[in-house]
Amino acid sequence: MAPPARARPIKKNDLKDLFVSKANLPVLFSESLRPSTLAPNVRSISWSPTGSMVAASVSSNIRVWNPERPDVKNSTELRDTPSKPGSHASNVEKIGFAPTHQGLLASTGIDGMVKLWDVRLPAAGEYKVENQGLFLTWHPSGTELVVGRKDDVVTALDVRRTDTVLFAKDGKVNYNQVALSNDGRTLFSTVTNGPLRIYDYPSMERLHLLSGHTASCNAVIYSPVGSYLATGGSDGIINLYNTTTWLCDHALMDHTNAVRDLSFSFDGNYLVAGSGTTDVKDGDKGINIYHVDTGAMVHKVETTNVVTFVAWHPHRYAVAYGGDPGGLKIVGALTDPVLPAR
Repeated sequence: MAPPARARPIKKNDLKDLFVSKANLPVLFSESLRPSTLAPNVRSISWSPTGSMVAASVSSNIRVWNPERPDVKNSTELRDTPSKPGSHASNVEKIGFAPTHQGLLASTGIDGMVKLWDVRLPAAGEYKVENQGLFLTWHPSGTELVVGRKDDVVTALDVRRTDTVLFAKDGKVNYNQVALSNDGRTLFSTVTNGPLRIYDYPSMERLHLLSGHTASCNAVIYSPVGSYLATGGSDGIINLYNTTTWLCDHALMDHTNAVRDLSFSFDGNYLVAGSGTTDVKDGDKGINIYHVDTGAMVHKVETTNVVTFVAWHPHRYAVAYGGDPGGLKIVGALTDPVLPAR
């Protein structure tokens, strides 16, 4: 798969101009043909590696959209059985496109299944993880999946042979989320009680602990350029750790809600966050866009509700997010940005 062209880098002082441009205001991707004040419970969002597709899960359903054509007629619903709606037998908790295959999407959910979808068909291969699936993360090679279960067992699967379990890490701590380094040799795990854990992968030998939250550490993500590791917690704090010194360069404290979802821009320069739940009715509305190197909030995208899940486009300055009425929205420039003259 040839890498697509990336957008020209945008300086932090110019980013606001891009997001307030009329051409780049939020666009709704809704399954309903009529406007709705209801906010579907978007549980997970993922872009394909080229950015030509964006997938979102709501309840037991997964729908794949063309980001340039928001009409539902241009989308694809992934079904476990062609004659019956639903991608899983119960709620889908996490989806993720493979980093090296344009049409390969993984999903896991409360039914205890991990499914691999070829969105061009669509058809699914599946593997039962023996308990409710809560999260999954692709290895950078695109050949392995790390899956977390409700009973706090973390399993690695070889997707070329879904009956092959690479390891199962015993559930002695409450895992919330995992991320892998860009070389796939280090795994980072957030836990309900205690500091972030760093493991060698795939041996799962514990290497280090990182403390920095006064409450549960929920979200973790590794920068696409490898310079920072970001964590989000129930204390509303986002910590940015320098991956050279492993010191916390910035603690971002603009959120009053828990932070359960994080996303870096393709160039690693910007970061956004989501609360990960629709249970919060009052709280931080809007998407805060942070400049990673300085820790400054450079812009806030206004939203109607609290933002739940967020995902930067893999090659453009655009963000897909959930939480607002109607369903999935995308804000920002899906083409190379053209900034207004100063």
